[in-house]
Amino acid sequence: MKQETITVCIVEDDQLVRESLAELVSRTPGFECLSDYPNAEAALVDIPERKPQVVLMDINLPGMSGIDCVAKLKVVWPKILVVMLTVYENTDQIYQALAAGASGYMLKSASPNMILEAVQEVHRGGSPMSTHIARKVVQSFQKNSTYNKVTEGLSRREQEVLDLLAEGFLYKEIASKLEISFETVHTYVGRIYEKLHVRSRTEAVAKYLRH
Repeated sequence: MKQETITVCIVEDDQLVRESLAELVSRTPGFECLSDYPNAEAALVDIPERKPQVVLMDINLPGMSGIDCVAKLKVVWPKILVVMLTVYENTDQIYQALAAGASGYMLKSASPNMILEAVQEVHRGGSPMSTHIARKVVQSFQKNSTYNKVTEGLSRREQEVLDLLAEGFLYKEIASKLEISFETVHTYVGRIYEKLHVRSRTEAVAKYLRH
């Protein structure tokens, strides 16, 4: 059975980093780098035409920020999946990026294999985050007293599922961790969407993290 090729675009202002990422994606079987861009403005012109499955997006770009670029890309191509790349573990930026429509958040210091795994995971429907970032996010909303106002209508089990969604686990991984079936996870996720008044995993996690 032929392996599906994941098409990728890269937005990164540092030429060495951009070229390194492009080479990593291009030389790895199962991945194809369609194009790379030094700024958000160039990316916004070309990416909607190329329609990659995943975009690796730097946050701190010259001119328009990576976060604003994600928001604009999601308007013209809602299906696009974006993994943010950054050198900073900035909680506010994490919230803003997820709220804008990003599906993952990785540190540039992550190993090449981890970055490729993040692309695969987001393509499969996951929300990859570097371990340090996921821990920072969880600690942040655990300390935030307004957190319960958003999730107070959820059952204990629904809360557990949402916690794991926010940490980037796939449905099958959530099922394994909670010792429930894959179908039961889907049922809980549907209830979470309904109670939080959202329509997707990204919206649910973004609303959760914002509060």
